This record gives sequence, structure tokens and C-alpha cells, in this order.
Amino acid sequence: MTADESPRRKVMSSPYLHRLQRRHFLLFDVLPIVGTVVAFAFLAVHPFGLTELVLLVAMWLLTGLGVTVGYHRLFTHRTFNAGPTVTTALAILGSMAGQGGVVSWVALHRRHHECSDREGDPHSPNLDGDGFVGRIRGLAHSHFLWMRRHDYPNIVHYAPDLLRNRAVVRVARRYDTWVVVGLLVPAVIGGLVSLSWTGAVSGLLWGGLVRMFVLEHIVWAINSFLHMFGTRPYESRENSRNGGVFALISLGESWHNNHHAFPDSPSFGLDWYRLDPGFWLIRGLAACGLAWDLKVPTPERIAARRRTPAPV
Repeated sequence: MTADESPRRKVMSSPYLHRLQRRHFLLFDVLPIVGTVVAFAFLAVHPFGLTELVLLVAMWLLTGLGVTVGYHRLFTHRTFNAGPTVTTALAILGSMAGQGGVVSWVALHRRHHECSDREGDPHSPNLDGDGFVGRIRGLAHSHFLWMRRHDYPNIVHYAPDLLRNRAVVRVARRYDTWVVVGLLVPAVIGGLVSLSWTGAVSGLLWGGLVRMFVLEHIVWAINSFLHMFGTRPYESRENSRNGGVFALISLGESWHNNHHAFPDSPSFGLDWYRLDPGFWLIRGLAACGLAWDLKVPTPERIAARRRTPAPV
């Protein structure tokens, strides 16, 4: 085999990449924790009111849908199709969440599905040994610590489709800008509503940093706790679990075993009575002609993978 015919590397590792990972970890993973502590301390200066509540919930919902509907269901798994306007909007909203640029996020998640709970999975909680200590070490790694330093999936291998999408690449190149926009928007709104600098700071804290903190830990809990605890109604080769009690706050992501059993499905709940706000948005877009080719599995296909008579 010649050099030109050698297999493409699936992951890369270098001091430069690890420096970028540490910087991202500090700015977008650790800083929201600090910001949340500051937000509670700032209550002595500016009380938490209706404006802060609306900013927190609205920004959490918008950026959360950007992650679950855009980053996850559209860009990673291609569970439906959408036009350039919807595609760009979802990519921007997902970027504002501060969980990584869209192309990198997709490459990491496709790598996770390829190696889920096996060697090569960037954030499995089940590879750090047995027993109580092994479980705690695995949960800490999969929930938070893996982001400090990890092998970087080769985006040419894992996300060539996105690299061919100019609109998505343009959004990805301005990832840091969109994160800043996601912090400035609630700050400006908070300042305008209260006509004070304290209102602007409060908006930045609650609609920006606290919102990032809440959304991040919800998403990370899917990687960690729902690969160790929960129900497994469907056959899947890894240890994915459902946590239906968290369906609303996770915007449907907590139907995690369902998702791993049917990764090409835009519906994670699979049944109408399982709350899945992400799929509600996709259905709404489809009703308006803005989304199409929803690849929902047939009842027969679902039944064929069922492990128990009645999934919980």
C-alpha cells in the first residue's frame, strides 16, 4: 500500500490541539460555573425578577433546541432535511450554547456512536473499571473531565458532508462570535428593560452564563448518567439508557436508549405520549414546509428491537 493509499486517520492528537481544548474547557465549561456562583452573589445588588427568569428560560430553550434539533438530529444524524435558512439558524443557535463548533461537535458525536462504550468513545462512563470507585471515576470523566484533553476526531473523516456545506462552515468559523452574541443579547435586553447597568449585568449572568451552565450539565448528564442508569426497552449494542423523567428539561434527549436503537429517527420519544420537545419543533417546521423527509421508524421496525413488552 502506498502512502497515498494509506487509511485516513480517524483521530488526531497534538500539543496544539490540546491547548485549544484546555482553552475551550476553561472559557466555556469552567467559566459558566464561576458565572453561576457570581450570579447568586449578585442577587445582593440586583434581585432575581421576571426579566431574569424570562431571559434564562428563553435563552436556554433557544440554544437547547439549537443543540438537540440542529447539532444532533439534523447535522449529526440527518434525521430530516431543511433549507438553508433553517439550517443556518439552527447552527447559530447551537453555537451560542458554547458546546463547541458545529463541525467539531458532529465529528465527536459520530465518533461516540461508532465506539459507544468501547475503546475510542470520548466520553463513556463504563471504561474506568468496576466497583464503586470505577463508577465514580467513569461518571466524572464522562460528565466533565474528558473535555480537558482528548483525541480529536478527524473532521475530514467524520464530517465530510458538513465540510461541503458552505453555510455551515461559515457558521462554524465564527463559533466564538456566536458564543459572545449569546452572552450579549440577554445583557442588552436586561439593560434596556431595567435601564440600569445592574440589569445588564444580571441579564448577562442569568441569560448568559447561568443558562450555559444549566444547558451544559443537562447535555453532559446524557453522556454520563444515561450510559449507566435508567431503562433499556430496546436492543442496542452499548449501555444507553432512558431517563423519561428528564424528557422535558432535556428537550427529549433523555430518551437515550431509544435514540441509540434508532439513531436515524428525528423522534427520540418514538411514541406520542413520550415528551419530546425537539421532535415537536421538527414537526412544526415540517407543517410549515420548512423541514421534510422525517425518517421516523415504522411500528414494525420499533417492535422488532423491543426488549420488553411495554417500554417505560
